[in-house]
Amino acid sequence: MVIQVVNFNLKNMTDGEYRKWCDELAPTFGNMPGLISKVWLADKATNTYGGVYTWRDRSAYEAWVKSELFQAVGKHPNLTNITSRDFSVLEGPTRISHGLAAVAV
Repeated sequence: MVIQVVNFNLKNMTDGEYRKWCDELAPTFGNMPGLISKVWLADKATNTYGGVYTWRDRSAYEAWVKSELFQAVGKHPNLTNITSRDFSVLEGPTRISHGLAAVAV
């Protein structure tokens, strides 16, 4: 399992416009191979947005970062200061602390 944390700031786009765009994109992410979950993040006060992705495995994550959609999001003119970090999940302690219900699957 791989966790990916993405953060960025909006540029020339309001919070409301961004939220509408997210609603339009959500079905695309909902059908993404290997994606267990995506949590959409928003902090309007600091203009910080992003997502926390849970990938089934490293190969699903790597396929995503090589995809046309990932590249297009990275080049979107209304998103700036984009960062993306990936982390392996320590499944044993995560299971004990009730993190990621999917670990139990």
